[in-house]
Amino acid sequence: MQKLRAIAQEQARRKEADHLAQYNAGRKKHKKQIAFHRAKQRNRWVFGGNRTGKTECGAVECVYMARGIHPYRKNRKNVFGWVVSLTAQVQRDVAQRKILHYLRPDWIEDIIMTSGRKDSPAAGVIDQILVKNVFGGTSIIGFKSCEMGRERFQGSSLDFVWFDEEPPGEIYEECRMRVADRKGDIFGTMTPLKGLTYIYEEIYLNPKNDPEIWYEFMEWEDNPYLPKSEIVLLAQTMDETTLQARRYGKFCTREGLVYPEFDETVHVVDPFPIPPEWQDTISIDPGLKNPLSAHWYAVDYDGNVYVVAEHYAAGWDVDSHAGAILRISEELGWKRDARGRVTALIDSAADSRTLAARQSVTELFYEHGILADPHVCKDVFAGIAQVKRYLSQKNQFPNLFIFSNCVNMIREFKGYFWGSGEAPVKRDDHAMDELRYYLMSKPQASAGGGKSAIERDKERRIRRAGRRR
Repeated sequence: MQKLRAIAQEQARRKEADHLAQYNAGRKKHKKQIAFHRAKQRNRWVFGGNRTGKTECGAVECVYMARGIHPYRKNRKNVFGWVVSLTAQVQRDVAQRKILHYLRPDWIEDIIMTSGRKDSPAAGVIDQILVKNVFGGTSIIGFKSCEMGRERFQGSSLDFVWFDEEPPGEIYEECRMRVADRKGDIFGTMTPLKGLTYIYEEIYLNPKNDPEIWYEFMEWEDNPYLPKSEIVLLAQTMDETTLQARRYGKFCTREGLVYPEFDETVHVVDPFPIPPEWQDTISIDPGLKNPLSAHWYAVDYDGNVYVVAEHYAAGWDVDSHAGAILRISEELGWKRDARGRVTALIDSAADSRTLAARQSVTELFYEHGILADPHVCKDVFAGIAQVKRYLSQKNQFPNLFIFSNCVNMIREFKGYFWGSGEAPVKRDDHAMDELRYYLMSKPQASAGGGKSAIERDKERRIRRAGRRR
């Protein structure tokens, strides 16, 4: 009985010490941490507020890879990766501590210290941890700090790099080169307190639509282990801009987003076939040197607006733009008027002949079979208020949805900020302008009877999006 009791006590001790086995294994689960581990992309980022659980998933990802026990990715032996912190002190107090928390002592083959004693590694600064890989090899988790400078990040070939908070741009680029030949992973966990940096431009906006980029936002409510009372107390001490960054992990400037209501998990939906009776019109913001933005709009029986396709290009002449608009309309089976013309709304500036030679842009479109109406409302503040009404989630559902293939409109939503005065910054706002023109035309609900199969499918998609959120 004494031997059995001793075995049971030892099993309980080992279970208590195996923090990795307890990670998201109980009744409470952090769903966004699991989504991060499941994502297959090689450049993944978690933008999270303080105490949202973002650092935990970064540390666990490192241990998964080093041990060769990742539950959602192909595992390797002899893995070599870096953990990159802003300073050596931050490394010791945050990332290093988290890694040691999830590495069982019997998994550690050796520890090489930069300073301190390896029999008490948490109190010093670690250079490398040698980890026993389940495939029989030895993996290395190396630690770097950005204060070392870019030169200390050269030379190595890596399987992964974890950035604990946003590194300087030159170090990020250097680490991208380190994982290239092994087709390794970059992942970062950060609170965006520096404003609109290169991470905002390259990762969040993703202007090149890199398919290997993935990101998610974590906020306090996503962390099931953070007490509700603590959330209330923390929120009361912060202004709105600070709250956006430290609670929601949002990129902010002091001027703020024009449309903070926009939420990709709610307003962006997968494309689905649009019934002919939903088709409404096209809205165009013209440009020759600057981009021309055109989107196709549909309205369902309940008055919900769908942005279903886009044409967005710069440096084209009117003939080329008109050809692209007609081609997309043909692919969509878009409705035409009695004379076979495609109808559209267009910025009133297109009626001026200063934008083209002897004819206005409106006249040139007309010659190509596009009947563009320049009589649009260009009141910026009224238009913004109208867009906000469509984005707002009355009864849990908004009234504006954008198909995921309209990547430029989605990008502009995320980067549309107020300027220092009383107007939005005039940069990358072409889709935002023509969206206002369309919504200010007060689109009407489609005529029709009961709910079709497509309508029912739409409602299912909305409910599913709400659950993901």
